[in-house]
Amino acid sequence: MYDVPTTSLSENNLKTQFLKMGALGAIVALAAGCSTMSGPPENEAPPPANPAFAGEMAKFNAQFPNDKATKYEEVSLNYNNAKKLDDRGNCHDLSKYPVTIILTLDSAGKVIKSTTDVDNKKAECFRKAYADVQLPAPPFAPYIKPIRLR
Repeated sequence: MYDVPTTSLSENNLKTQFLKMGALGAIVALAAGCSTMSGPPENEAPPPANPAFAGEMAKFNAQFPNDKATKYEEVSLNYNNAKKLDDRGNCHDLSKYPVTIILTLDSAGKVIKSTTDVDNKKAECFRKAYADVQLPAPPFAPYIKPIRLR
């Protein structure tokens, strides 16, 4: 697999070469092991688009410009990340393609509806994971909140 240099190396250089080759071999073995773990297949086809998504995204965009909505986007994103809400249901590994979910929130910040940009198992999983989520109260209701999930 590796060519041994034909020029003479000092003992320290030889040890360094073997250490480097050993480290490279360990990385290759680790990468091979990771490829056999569960997760989406490499040749996965892109999921079909959800035609209802464009209308929901238009509702989100219509909320701006609005200073309160802009501030709420940061507050709700920080809340989502701190609570790791997207880890609920272990949805991320169901597809290699990202999902954008649009949540409709009531005046208390409770999710009352969700729409995803695509229709697949990963999108369905995220819709279920966010179905009973409580976010901070938005500045107005209904509030439309998109989240892009890897």
